[in-house]
This record gives sequence, C-alpha cells and structure tokens, in this order.
Amino acid sequence: MAPDLSQIDPIIVGLAILAGLVPALLWLIFWLREDRINPEPRGLIFLTFLVGMGSVIAVIPLEKLATHFWTDEHTLTIVWAGTEEIIKLIAVALVALGSKEVNEPIDYVIYFITVGLGFAALENGLFLIKPVSTGALSISLLTGHLRFLGATLLHATSCGLIGTAMGLAFNKNWFGRKIYFLFGLAGAITLHSVFNLFIMNNTGQNFFKVFSFLWVVVVISILLFEKLRRMSMAIHPELEAKVYNNPYKINN
Repeated sequence: MAPDLSQIDPIIVGLAILAGLVPALLWLIFWLREDRINPEPRGLIFLTFLVGMGSVIAVIPLEKLATHFWTDEHTLTIVWAGTEEIIKLIAVALVALGSKEVNEPIDYVIYFITVGLGFAALENGLFLIKPVSTGALSISLLTGHLRFLGATLLHATSCGLIGTAMGLAFNKNWFGRKIYFLFGLAGAITLHSVFNLFIMNNTGQNFFKVFSFLWVVVVISILLFEKLRRMSMAIHPELEAKVYNNPYKINN
C-alpha cells in the first residue's frame, strides 16, 4: 500500500522516486535501442511511460477494495497481480493501441514494456520512501523486500508478454488475434502471480528460484522480440539493409 506522503519530507519523496526511476529508465533505454532501426516517436514513448506511472495510482484503491472480498493471502496475491496487469493493459490501450504509430508487430512489445517500466518506476519509488526516510535502505532491501529487487524486471517482462502475443498475432484473423491476446494476458498474470507467491516465503532458496525463473522468461522474451523484428522487416523490407549494414541486401 502507498505511504502517506503528507507526513514525509518532500526531498525524501523526490529522492525515492528518482531512485525508482533509474532502473526503469535503464531498461527502457535497452529496449528502445533494440528498436532503433525504425524507432517509435519519443513523445509517444514518454507519454506511455508517464501513463504507466499514473496507472499505479489507479491500482492502489482497487487493491484496497479487493481486501474486502478476499482474505486468503494467496488468493489476494493472485487478484492483485491480475488487477495490475489489467490496469497496465488499459493504460496501453488508452495511449498507444489506437495510434497510427502501432503499425508493425514489434511496436506492441515496445509500448507494453514502456507502460510496465513506468508502472515499476513509481511503484519502486513508493516502496523506497519508507526505508529512505528512516535511513534503513540497505537493511530493508536485504532482509526480505525482494519484490523491489525484481519489480522492474517483472513488470517489463509480464507486460511485455501481452505485447509479444499481440505482435505474434499481427497477421492472424480476428479469432486468432483474440486467442493470442488471451494467452498473453493469462501468461502475464501467471508470471506476476508466481513471482509474488514465491517471494512471500522470503528465503535465499526462493530468491534464487524466482530470479532464475524470471531470467529464463526474459531470455525467451528477447528471442521472441527478435522474431517480431523479423516479422516487422517483412512489412518494411527496406529496413533489413539497415539491420545488417548491407546496402545490397534489399536487392538480393
């Protein structure tokens, strides 16, 4: 739950938010570099990131509301994961999915990851406020708050699964696109839920297991990203020469 910001020094809040932004922005730079051949408009990327941050504000009251309907900790964890993924999905739909800029398979992943990273940035910042204000940052991060350590990677990857599924379905018919979308959404909620359920039992063994699992998913996502890039180049064959730096490639 979000801390009461009115009782905290604004400088502390600013430092915590900045600390939450750094890992998210580093990952965003990484993914944007992967899309540098035919990049998305920076203004739309910036707006998408901000909307991702703002979606945290929308999630907080919904997660509080969920506590009135579910009391079992495991069930509540899954409900919260599903709520966050659906809100992030709505955020992408509001900002990017209706845009003419989303015109190739790889674009879906970029915008979904951007929203996920924006969400993680503010969530991390809110998490850091209390340990920063009490001077217990290192202790807090090393004694059980493993969620912060993997939250950026988790949100980017889980949200990216939906974008990957939609990108893979780019050339499918209406029914095929819906099936891929549902699989992507289910995969995102499952990954998010598994991560949260693992770290509920804060042991070193669980730490290793959950991050190993998460990194396997990241590697698979990167491989699928390359497949989507190939699909996008099939739509814009003039880009293939740029990728391989071969001016003769187009005509071969």
